[in-house]
Order: sequence, then structure tokens, then C-alpha cells
Amino acid sequence: MRAIIVSLILLCSPSFGQELPATDDRVSFAAVDIYIDSAEPMAAWQFELADRNGSMRIVGVENGESAAFEGVPYYDREAVQLGVADRIIVADFTLAEEARLPSGRIRIATLHLMLTGSGEPDFDLNLVTATTSDGRVIDASISLVPPTGSEQ
Repeated sequence: MRAIIVSLILLCSPSFGQELPATDDRVSFAAVDIYIDSAEPMAAWQFELADRNGSMRIVGVENGESAAFEGVPYYDREAVQLGVADRIIVADFTLAEEARLPSGRIRIATLHLMLTGSGEPDFDLNLVTATTSDGRVIDASISLVPPTGSEQ
């Protein structure tokens, strides 16, 4: 009975009998560290990351190294859990006193990625904002450490 049901599902499928396009089944998982460089104490930040090649899916987000930003940053958790996050906006803020705010080169997040295909990702990373505790925009720069990971 089960074989009959499977056969009917295949026959009713719109792609049954059609040749599927060739794909590169190579999959690897990698971690990318995101850094902000700021001379001033930073109380909030937001960035956007995408891949111009379309080979990236975000599968996890971790916080950075500053004690002022203790929890996981804000992002679309549902899109990440469903595996459909091919671009991501990540943000965080803290109400910590100014003496605890980080400055200099700060790892603000680690993103865990699933990379598909044989090409290298072409990351598009943009710092949307970085601010002080009173909301003043800071002159800061953002960078990422290229992925290292394992092939599957």
C-alpha cells in the first residue's frame, strides 16, 4: 500500500519525468566573526550581511566578546531556524554605564553559515549604525574574518 501511495505522489508531481538541472551538491559549514572598530565607547550597533553569490544561509548567531553585550544579538530567529536566511540584519544595544562600554576593535558577533556550491561567498557587509549611550552616531568601521569550516 505504501508503495502505491509513493508512486501516486511521484506521478502527480509537476516535475515527474522532467530532468532536473545539474547542481553542485557540495555543502560546507563555517563561522564568520564580525568586528567593529571604534575609538569611542559603543552602546548600540546594527549591521547587515549578505552574499552576492547567493551560496550562503545563516544557521546560527552568537554574541561577541564584550561583557556589556551579554545576550545573543537581535535578528530574525524564525528565518534562521527555517534555513531561509540568505541575508541577515543583526543588532544589539546595552544600557550599561559608560565605563563598561567597549571601544577599539570589538568582536560583536559570530555567524554560523551553511555554504553551498563550489564557489566562494562574496560577502556584502554594511555597518548600519554604531552609537554612544546618548544616541550619538560614532565614526566606526566594520569587518569580518573570512570563514573557516568543514566540508560535508
